[in-house]
Amino acid sequence: MHKDTILKELEAIIPKEIIKVDEPLKRYTYTETGGKADFYLSPTQHEHVQEIVHFAYKNDLPVTYLGNGSNIIIREGGIRGIVISLLSLDKIDVSDDAIISGSGAAIIDVSRTARDKSLTGLEFACGIPGSVGGAVFMNAGAYGGEIKDCIDYALCVNHKGELITLTNNELELDYRSSVVQKDDLVVVEAAFTLEPGNQEEIQSKMDDLTERRESKQPLEYPSCGSVFQRPPGHFAGKLIQDSDLQGHRIGGVEVSKKHAGFMVNVDKGTATNYEDLIHHVQNVVKEKFDVELHPEVRIIGQHPDE
Repeated sequence: MHKDTILKELEAIIPKEIIKVDEPLKRYTYTETGGKADFYLSPTQHEHVQEIVHFAYKNDLPVTYLGNGSNIIIREGGIRGIVISLLSLDKIDVSDDAIISGSGAAIIDVSRTARDKSLTGLEFACGIPGSVGGAVFMNAGAYGGEIKDCIDYALCVNHKGELITLTNNELELDYRSSVVQKDDLVVVEAAFTLEPGNQEEIQSKMDDLTERRESKQPLEYPSCGSVFQRPPGHFAGKLIQDSDLQGHRIGGVEVSKKHAGFMVNVDKGTATNYEDLIHHVQNVVKEKFDVELHPEVRIIGQHPDE
């Protein structure tokens, strides 16, 4: 389909104001990298998401979902087809011991809402920069907690545009994986079941975790968060540190001197710089320790020469 035709048909099914054409994606990623999206759509209702996905499925158009861009690298060639931003689905409701949140809400804000309502179980998420949808997508976790521990269900849209509800077990949450990833679903809402707690104790735990995070992580630079998954029996950061790779730079991106598990954009780095540095680190660690590092960060989009 021609771009003008796609635009005309999209405007017939969703509000015009949520459609952007040839939108630079570097505006929406923590790494501050990324080319243009053919169509960047910001739905405000579940029904919008369903309409868009059904339209794309019917016309064989690729669809990419974006949360707040905290654990993703988008290549300079951008993304063809449709990009759906979920950030406008950010409503957070509380009902008894449950929090029901739109997938675009920051998981940090959900954690703070739980604290404000004296609900315990989401303290671990107080420093995770991702959206709720992204947190479910990769079963985000930190400091001994993970989404699997507290999620009740997720409302998702499948590739045909159908709305489905998946329970905790049906989500198949495992280390940095879920059925959302495997079946190419998109989360539009999630419900978390928590326990009544003491607000002061909850705040104290969050303060402790925040202090630990700020003292160890390079939050002063743009980054994609923790780059690699934890290899069995090892810690990625320790392997990288012991390979003398801290401070190693390609272009404007370097392995953080503060935390070896992070790569930071210190001087107008590009997605290609990130990818090249990731491959270099993988090769050095493999050669030195015979351990394969697998990226935790998602790398998507087209290379600039494609």
